[in-house]
Amino acid sequence: GSGEGGCSWGDEGLLLEVVRGLAAGGLLLACIRDPNPVVFFEPKWLYRLAVEDVPLDDYELPLGRAEVVREGTDITLVGWGAQIGVLERVAATMQEQHKVACEVIDLRTLQPWDVHAVEISVNKTGRLLVSHEAPITSGFGAEIVSTITNRCFLSLEAPPVRVCGLDTPFPLVYEPLYVPSHNKVVEAIKASMNF
Repeated sequence: GSGEGGCSWGDEGLLLEVVRGLAAGGLLLACIRDPNPVVFFEPKWLYRLAVEDVPLDDYELPLGRAEVVREGTDITLVGWGAQIGVLERVAATMQEQHKVACEVIDLRTLQPWDVHAVEISVNKTGRLLVSHEAPITSGFGAEIVSTITNRCFLSLEAPPVRVCGLDTPFPLVYEPLYVPSHNKVVEAIKASMNF
């Protein structure tokens, strides 16, 4: 959602880092060591969810590079921040119940985003699904879909899909209905696979 990233202004312009789980520590250290001014945001609810072994040694994760969280051959799922957990669970469900191998990519950086990593994956899978918590209208997923459609048009076997938040304000109590859920992503993958 909004407010789950860190940003720094450097020679390339605005750099926006979005964190999740274990990656938060490595991205935070990389941002601290960046010579440019940095503002870093983290979603508070991840503090209660993340249960991972954290390296005891000093470590950094590269800024500006996506991570392939799960290899797959049938469809590329792209997200960032807390949504990666949803996409990982969906990928497991799709493999177990429908024999669909989803490749999951955590963008980590939204500005500049790793176009090359997503392009390689979509050329391999022929399908793209982008999921984020922000509203679908004017959401960053539209930029990803537009860029990848231009670069991978002849490789696409189905139209790219966005599974995002709703285009409406919502009270916190209704957040589970607003954010892209496991079931919404599963249904979008099935539609893409059946196109």
